[in-house]
Amino acid sequence: MSKQQFSNHVRYYTPHHFVFYPIILILEAGAVYQAFADPALRMVWIFIALLILLTGWLSFMLRQHYALTLQNRIVILEMRHRYLVLTGKTFEPLEQQLSFSQIAALRFAADEELPALIEKTLKERLSPQAIKQQIRNWKADNRRV
Repeated sequence: MSKQQFSNHVRYYTPHHFVFYPIILILEAGAVYQAFADPALRMVWIFIALLILLTGWLSFMLRQHYALTLQNRIVILEMRHRYLVLTGKTFEPLEQQLSFSQIAALRFAADEELPALIEKTLKERLSPQAIKQQIRNWKADNRRV
């Protein structure tokens, strides 16, 4: 796998980007065209155009929502696993004291500094930004959605 950088960081999902969205765009253009070309049914075509637009927008928003929700669950599971491996203790009691944003920031810490940084975060109530600034050995995440 090549090193991630600006020129190669965009990811495409073929069914959505190259099939579904073009079809939605074509249907939307057709409905708008018919709204102007068929005065007798103009309101019907405007309604159809709005439905197609709403369908495209909702599909985009739901796709993003599902992906991010799943990613958030995976982040929590990853932290539970790492904490258990590193300390032999469960992470669940700490989850109640940390926000998701703090947990997401903590996951960038390398294994050798993670337990101490969690303790510091709990004691000093560090913000996600402050947590990231405390990390000396950054653990990259190249598999985000």
